[in-house]
Amino acid sequence: MDSQPLQTLLVGIDAGCRSVLDPLFEDGALPNLQSILDDGTAAPLESQVPPWTPSAWPSLYTGVNPGKHGVFGFLDFDGYDWDVVNATCVREHALWELLDRCGHSSVVVNAPVTHPPRAFDGALVPGYTAPEDPTCHPDGVLDEVRDAIGDYRVYAPRNVDEDEAVAWYRRLVGMRGEAFRYLVSRFEPSFGFVQFQQTDTVFHEYPDDDAKVRAVYEAVDEQVGEILDDCDPDTVLVASDHGIGPYSGYEFRVNDFLREQGYVETARGGDGMPSWSTIASDELQQGDAGNDRGHGLLERGLAVSAKVGITSQRIGAALERAGLDEFVAERVPENLVRAATERVDFPSSKAYVRDRIECGVRINLRGREPDGVVSPERYRSVRSDLVDALEGVRTPSGNRVFETVATREAFFDGPHVDNAPDVVTVPADFDQFLSAQLRGTQFGQPREPWNHKRDGIVAAAGAGVDPDADLSDAHLFDVAPTVLATLDAPASDRMDGETLPVVEPAGEQSYPAYDAGETVATDDGDVEARLADLGYIE
Repeated sequence: MDSQPLQTLLVGIDAGCRSVLDPLFEDGALPNLQSILDDGTAAPLESQVPPWTPSAWPSLYTGVNPGKHGVFGFLDFDGYDWDVVNATCVREHALWELLDRCGHSSVVVNAPVTHPPRAFDGALVPGYTAPEDPTCHPDGVLDEVRDAIGDYRVYAPRNVDEDEAVAWYRRLVGMRGEAFRYLVSRFEPSFGFVQFQQTDTVFHEYPDDDAKVRAVYEAVDEQVGEILDDCDPDTVLVASDHGIGPYSGYEFRVNDFLREQGYVETARGGDGMPSWSTIASDELQQGDAGNDRGHGLLERGLAVSAKVGITSQRIGAALERAGLDEFVAERVPENLVRAATERVDFPSSKAYVRDRIECGVRINLRGREPDGVVSPERYRSVRSDLVDALEGVRTPSGNRVFETVATREAFFDGPHVDNAPDVVTVPADFDQFLSAQLRGTQFGQPREPWNHKRDGIVAAAGAGVDPDADLSDAHLFDVAPTVLATLDAPASDRMDGETLPVVEPAGEQSYPAYDAGETVATDDGDVEARLADLGYIE
């Protein structure tokens, strides 16, 4: 390649962890990734709470906790209403924006929650939560990419069969690598960041299928090899947002527990969140097959609604607008009536789980929520009672559901702490599956046999990297200051992480305060449907 060599490359592998990588290394399936670990140093990377894509990746690329950048899950709430998060919800500078202030250019491909992009010296093609035809930076660069490599998509088509799905996973991985190499050649950046999402998606859609996991990882390794050959970076870092692994515990339906404790009120019709998507996935989307009683016209209509993205937060309002809520209650069997119409009545409840990805309980506080019922004077006592009640929960096997139940201040600090759950609930070993759904019973089998774990991975190799460095305390927040240090750029004094000892720190400085501006709505049914497919929106 004739362009200026890339100085620092960051490879993001969603859900990457040693328990997944090591068996593939032993089989010789990932020679390029293994060479990075062999030539440098690697260790588990402790993720944050919550360890999920929409909050963890912004924490990684800003170096701050969610209380400072403002994103706690896939959903951004305005009172009791919600929208899918996007880049305008991330209220702190990304590391490529800080590099711009230090005279460095960057190319970023497929980083989650980066749509719509902000201006900086370089190029950005957004990833997860962006629409299929996202706004990119600079204007027109997506057309350039598509002209150069033939095609570029953010997502695979929905509702394809297994063989097509895996082929699409590999194709998307290839698009990431090809687009990244083209943009590096085109913009000659100092820093490059390419993220691969399918390493997480394959576990959500095809858990326990080793062949499909291997196929995705081999495609990633091939692209990493081509990037190393073409871009010749001086320093390479590999990092993940969290790990992944099998769940052997239970599904704990926190709102069912809170209802029995007197905190959650429910309603059929009106505002709230119906318990819908699991029934829709397990029963309605089966169509006429595998159901002894068959599906009537109404049920098939609801199945179609589920497939096109009318998920739990939307179905109740849709039924009400169509005048079908009473019709459903009279004609559909009880399990579907409950699933389609019973919901958490947010305005009437004292506390509730609004989004399972947040890992916590929200108090319906007067003066903060639109129809708060808990007075500010009672806030601390209600929160303390919730902590005590949740700490005492045991599974049917007698094990603790939570390893930690604490107030949000124990996990978050910053200007956006008020957006966090009031009580943070950390599942024991991340082996219990939390759900916000109302199902009538507190416990069930985990909806997904594999899900997120706390420890991901970090690795570093190349110029200036100490291969003997001790990374035993590596944390997600440390990645951004470490990347900056490889380019001799100071970390921000607002960052919560520290430069990992693989490279020499470059100090820190005050950068201009982040100018948040207005939050732009995502309001994209297709994005919502894809998140529901993966179980992220119930």
